[in-house]
Amino acid sequence: MERAQTKKRGASEQQTYAFSIIEALIAIALFMIIVTPLYVVYAKIIEIIQKNQSRSYGIALIQNQLETVRNIPYDTIGVQGSFPPGPIPGTQTVQYRGNIFSIQTTIRNIDDPSDGVAPQDTAPADYKLIEVNALCTTCANAVPLRITTTAAPKALESSGNTGSLFVNVFDASGKEIISANVQVTNSALVPPISITDTTGLNGMLQLVGIPTSTESYAISVSKPGYSSEATYPLGAPGNPNPVKPHATVAQSQLTQISFIIDKVGTLNIQTADDLCIAVPSIPFSITGTKLLGSNPDVFKYTADAQTEANGFSKINNLEWDTYSFLVGGGQYDLSGNTPRIPFIVNPSSTYDIQWLIRPRATSSILVTVENASGTLIDNATVNIQNANTDTTARTGRRTVIKEDWRASNYTSQSNGIDTESSSTMQLLPVDGVYSTTTEEWLISRTIDFGTADIQFYTLSWIPENQPAQAGPNSLRFQIAANTDNATWNFIGPDGSANTFFSTSGNSINGLFGSNRYMRYKVYMKTEDSGQTPSLESVTIDFSSSCIPSGQAFVSGMPTGTYTLTVTAPGYQAYTDSALTILNGWQSYQATITP
Repeated sequence: MERAQTKKRGASEQQTYAFSIIEALIAIALFMIIVTPLYVVYAKIIEIIQKNQSRSYGIALIQNQLETVRNIPYDTIGVQGSFPPGPIPGTQTVQYRGNIFSIQTTIRNIDDPSDGVAPQDTAPADYKLIEVNALCTTCANAVPLRITTTAAPKALESSGNTGSLFVNVFDASGKEIISANVQVTNSALVPPISITDTTGLNGMLQLVGIPTSTESYAISVSKPGYSSEATYPLGAPGNPNPVKPHATVAQSQLTQISFIIDKVGTLNIQTADDLCIAVPSIPFSITGTKLLGSNPDVFKYTADAQTEANGFSKINNLEWDTYSFLVGGGQYDLSGNTPRIPFIVNPSSTYDIQWLIRPRATSSILVTVENASGTLIDNATVNIQNANTDTTARTGRRTVIKEDWRASNYTSQSNGIDTESSSTMQLLPVDGVYSTTTEEWLISRTIDFGTADIQFYTLSWIPENQPAQAGPNSLRFQIAANTDNATWNFIGPDGSANTFFSTSGNSINGLFGSNRYMRYKVYMKTEDSGQTPSLESVTIDFSSSCIPSGQAFVSGMPTGTYTLTVTAPGYQAYTDSALTILNGWQSYQATITP
């Protein structure tokens, strides 16, 4: 009985202990519910107090600065190194009540329209506008403060050896730009002038009553996220004849100068081959059309760059202009480009650029075909020929050519095909003769077209005709295509495994679309033990999302004069009988009409 009572008492104590923990958790939760809002309110009160405190300190410092201005003669009210000149520092760092403040003072002459404006008003400096800004750099929750006032002369204004300079800033559409940064300097004056300010609501900075000076006011205009523009000195090395020289301010005259800046753009450049495989480390140069100077031409933007190991390059902060590119650095040819070169970069725009790259050939030409409205024309036939050469290509298409199977450059074969004696494939002789009772085969390696967004057109091979003694169908093909690079079902022109492609130039359009991977299977046989079919090359004609529209690329032609002929369904034939093929790479544009 005593043991039972002990157990019962122990259980009761455990229940009491557990109940105490629950009560404690509830109490803590209630405490947090009550205290948290109080803490938030307290923190907000502290923040307000800190803001008001830093605000009162800042106002006191601004008032001290304004009091300093009031106690100096009107003619000397100005900023050191600026205009009007004077003893007031443009920027000061002040320690006050244990905190550090940055004080900035701006003083400008103002032309009051009540008595006319420059240049009709020969004394346009009617009064001075004084602006003082203060910011506590060590205070928590500090806010910038600004107070503006004016100062006027006790006597009437008088004209002197001064003029006015108005700086207008617009964007590419002609709209005024507010708060653009304007820097005006003149080191030819004594003392020199350096003015930093921003444009107002009308996109203009007005500097009135400033000293006269000939071609000595250097002006630069900028804004974060925008392009910039500036004036340049006459006769400077590298740019002796600037398009926008330093400004002149003449006595009692108004000089107006305009600048155009706008938001910058971005280029994302990719270099790849015809099969969408990245080609790394391709050098290129980029040049705009805007000039800083003429005779000689000095371009505002020109740069050299190179794509990275992944074939990409990004160019930021590019101002709106028309740009041209030189790609390849003499080691590679540009076999296609999207968009076309040159092209326009608009303000605040991002462009994805793709360049197709091939190793440099002795000579090559990229032909672009478009109609009168500038629409690119695909599947146009481009023929370039003279007495010795005849080459044809189609716009918007490319070819994969396989022409050497040596060193086991294939997946598998029946072991009855000779791939090692030369780059030409043929039957393997046994004791000097060819078997007439077997049909041998070879399966190519996988061709990766880089994308499933693809269309196939024709299957061709060379030589097109085989020896008659070998018998009919001595060379024929089947094709397999897929998206997994694993499932290979070889078929012929009717889509079944029972038919074969036996004529070069057979259409394969519609049979293998939307399949990234492809293999071909070659079949060889002969009816004459002394004859063998042969295969020098296999060509697959295709288009894909990686291939630029309206462009055809031809390379490896001897230099000389050719006749270029372009034909397309629904359009008149285009002919140029004096096309000159030069060493290196060149481009050509043909405009065809209905």
